[in-house]
Amino acid sequence: MEQTLSAKLKSISVGLYYTMPEVILSLGIVAVVVFSFFLRNRKTNVPALLTLGVFIASIAYATLSWTFYRTPVSLFGNMVRADQFSAYFRILADVAAGLTVLMALRSKDLSEKLSSEFYVFLISAVLGSHLLMMSTNLIMVFISLEVLSISSYILAGYKFSRKGAEGSLKYFLFGSAASAIMLYGFSILFGITGTLEFTSATFTNNLSTNQSALVIVSSMMAFAGFLYKIAAAPMHIWAPDVYEGSPMPVIAFLSVVPKLAGIVVLIKLVMAFALTTVQFDWQLVLAIIAMITIGIGNFSALWQNSARRMMAYSSIAQSGFLLIGVVCLTPQSMQALLFYSAVYMASNYAVFIALQAFEKNSIDSIPLFGGVGRSFILISIVLLLALVSLTGIPPTGGFTSKLFMFASLWASYAQTGKTILLWLLVFGLLNTVVSLFYYLKIPYYTFLKTPGSTLPSENTAFENFLAVILVTGILFLFIRPDFLMGWLNTVNFVL
Repeated sequence: MEQTLSAKLKSISVGLYYTMPEVILSLGIVAVVVFSFFLRNRKTNVPALLTLGVFIASIAYATLSWTFYRTPVSLFGNMVRADQFSAYFRILADVAAGLTVLMALRSKDLSEKLSSEFYVFLISAVLGSHLLMMSTNLIMVFISLEVLSISSYILAGYKFSRKGAEGSLKYFLFGSAASAIMLYGFSILFGITGTLEFTSATFTNNLSTNQSALVIVSSMMAFAGFLYKIAAAPMHIWAPDVYEGSPMPVIAFLSVVPKLAGIVVLIKLVMAFALTTVQFDWQLVLAIIAMITIGIGNFSALWQNSARRMMAYSSIAQSGFLLIGVVCLTPQSMQALLFYSAVYMASNYAVFIALQAFEKNSIDSIPLFGGVGRSFILISIVLLLALVSLTGIPPTGGFTSKLFMFASLWASYAQTGKTILLWLLVFGLLNTVVSLFYYLKIPYYTFLKTPGSTLPSENTAFENFLAVILVTGILFLFIRPDFLMGWLNTVNFVL
């Protein structure tokens, strides 16, 4: 008994070592709550700076401990797994959350009365995303997904406006339905396989021996929850209303962190199905979903006059491009996905930081951008480069990231000969051209339309500084993609 207890305590201590970023986030939640109690009714940036310090500490630990994640380690009764693949995305989530804090410090949308609670929910959402990325157990997937989701529902309504409340309510209702469907799918999968560990040999073997239609039904129900979280069709309808009514820092966060967390766990689940002999062509299904998602996102964005709604449909389209990496599921596509995720995060945040600067000067709809490039020269150039990167054309890292993604898709087609992969490649290339017409709509108004009466009334120096740093990184990754790819090539992904 003593030996068993000693072994368990040792296992927990080892687990805490590998999950120290999550421990830091948990302690950060407690610290913000305690400090907020003593700083009640005071206008102070202490909660924001403390939250920023928590994210920096989490990034620093994960980065300095990178070599320890080289060998995947299952922890806490195989509930989670620490490896370099999930560690990389956890670092991206922390960087995105840190940028969210910096945006929140300059946002007019956030209530000063409840600012401490905002940062508590922000850390909670990041903690949920961390655990979701590491999950290898269906119960852990659901719990961590709900931690992320509930925090996101609350953050979405933090503008405390009618539109914000409407968007938050829709987000909650659709999210609850998606979670219920996903959980029911999980229960069927558990009944079929007899295990909750979807990365185990037992799961794949028992799934292979069962050729009933329940496998297809349960798989599609399980996928539904992840498609909702990444705003992929047909689970995307919440995005435009949430983006229109939420504070700008929250929109930037929701467009990146939940999306990347959902992609990571979806990859693991799809990998489990790929190892089975079930008569379920998951590649065909996901390729069709990716094409529908890209098409709906791009063509819906063409008709938008609101910059927020345009970016909502842009986010939907980008989910389709991220799904290309899942469809291929090869080492090359995984490396392309890692690179694409980093460039997408930097580009998207640069756009939202620029849009926040314009909104502070009462420029929120696309026609109001007419001629403002003369008054907001630097931030307008930064916005142009960030949108060009999202489009995927030179001289930005967005071009390199899409080149890697399409190259991995072509390699997968050449290897398997599946026609659907060729269709996905052609469709993706054509939609990259389509995206030009809405991504360059704002720069067209900004630089080529007749100037209005809009003049800078709010200082945007801080936003300019942040956006310039991000765009500089995007331009650098076009010139030297090997700077990041050399590191990503060492990342091993195993189920």
